Amino acid sequence: MQRLAYENEKLARRPQGHAGEYFIVCTLYYTPKESGFTFEHGFDATRVTKPGLHGRVYPRDFLRSVKKEGFGRIVTPVNGRNYIRYNGGDSYGFSSAPSGGGGTPQAGLHRGLVLETPATEVERVFGSTHWKIVDTGGGLRRWQLDCYYGEDEPLGPGKFMARPRGTTFEYAYSTARVSQ
Repeated sequence: MQRLAYENEKLARRPQGHAGEYFIVCTLYYTPKESGFTFEHGFDATRVTKPGLHGRVYPRDFLRSVKKEGFGRIVTPVNGRNYIRYNGGDSYGFSSAPSGGGGTPQAGLHRGLVLETPATEVERVFGSTHWKIVDTGGGLRRWQLDCYYGEDEPLGPGKFMARPRGTTFEYAYSTARVSQ
């Protein structure tokens, strides 16, 4: 956080100010797949239910992951809905598709803005340097760009639950320029 603040203060002090350029940290979020949360992979796969799931049961660690990531893909659709979403508190619901939230604008980075990030490690993992801001939610820190990876099974239990199996990427610093 100190580095982000320092680099952005330097940009703001330029005669032209930020001028659409920021120093950010790119992090990852993904949609976890229920199919990966098994005892064999080291997860707490005890079947539990939560409010909003209408008595349907899911692996405990899968629901923990959905709580962190916001959505999770379920193996068996419920009324044509393939996802569980976290509603807040201890409540969940079913959804047709994962979606970004709303949130509040932060540091000049607002919903709908398109950014370009030249960091090669970000392009290698996500296949893109262009990002459209669709969520500025409460879980994001100032100068953070949370890049969507897609659907995947988790890398492993514990702290690895928040990482998709397909990558070990955690974060990267990058400049970001508002695309015209």
